[in-house]
Amino acid sequence: MKICMVGEGAFGHKHLDALQNIDGVEIASLAGGVAESSKATAEKYNIPFWSLDLGEALARPGIDAAIITSPTAMHASQAMQVLRAGKHVMVEIPMSDNLADAEALCKVQQETGLVAMVGHTRRFNPSHQYVHNKIRAGELKIQQMDVQTYFFRRQNLNALGQPRSWTDHLLWHHAAHTVDLFRYQTGENIVAVQGLQGPIHPELGIAMDMSIGLKSESGAICTLSLSFNNDGPLGTFFRYIGDNGTYIARYDDLTDGKDNPVDVSKVAVSMNGIELQDREFIAAIREGREPNASVQQILPCMQALDLLQQKLQAS
Repeated sequence: MKICMVGEGAFGHKHLDALQNIDGVEIASLAGGVAESSKATAEKYNIPFWSLDLGEALARPGIDAAIITSPTAMHASQAMQVLRAGKHVMVEIPMSDNLADAEALCKVQQETGLVAMVGHTRRFNPSHQYVHNKIRAGELKIQQMDVQTYFFRRQNLNALGQPRSWTDHLLWHHAAHTVDLFRYQTGENIVAVQGLQGPIHPELGIAMDMSIGLKSESGAICTLSLSFNNDGPLGTFFRYIGDNGTYIARYDDLTDGKDNPVDVSKVAVSMNGIELQDREFIAAIREGREPNASVQQILPCMQALDLLQQKLQAS
């Protein structure tokens, strides 16, 4: 299967590393945003063709699919371009930074019938898969999720500490992980949302702190705290409070409520959530089926984010 990688930044490299572990996959082209870094990435990963033009990269012989890791504001338009070119697509989270573009992307997917997936990696991390398997087996029901998403980003830098040409967003990117995971783990629609945000950063133009609340159909709740001001341990930490146990997920580590480690090494074929996400995308194409985290499955998350944006703006 020949893949076009779109984007040469930090997350593009994560996917390129992960794809090396999957048999029968070739990165045949790269569509980048900056010539120097695109050339360097192509050389590092032995990609035979690179271009700053997505159309050119997609037009290379035999391209089957594209993985989009470009700046957020380009996600939906590029994903639609890929589908209209007759290629399958996986677009990194978020599928868009507004509801209208997400709806438009879902419509194009329905028109083309191609595989279109969103990079909601939390669905694939073994720690969260372990909890999901317990829920599916009827051994656990979520009563509350308590989640903290904390970073220190007072400058516009990416995960590698390099300057960004775009601005990351707590709601449309980082909250999207948890909003979707809450729906996925409870198996229920979100019926109520609430939100508060702190002051808007004078240079970045975004709120640096948020507090979000969610409620599912059965009454399960999720409390999510997000900050770009946290000068301390970074990342996202999940506490699952259930009717039959408590679990705490920190990256790929899982413990019970008393901090006893839970072995998740045999949950999947890899401990790398990005690799497992990529494996699902490729398998869905080969098997001609809807992938886990398809654009259609993620649309309700985008609808909830739209409601939250209205609440936050009112706060």
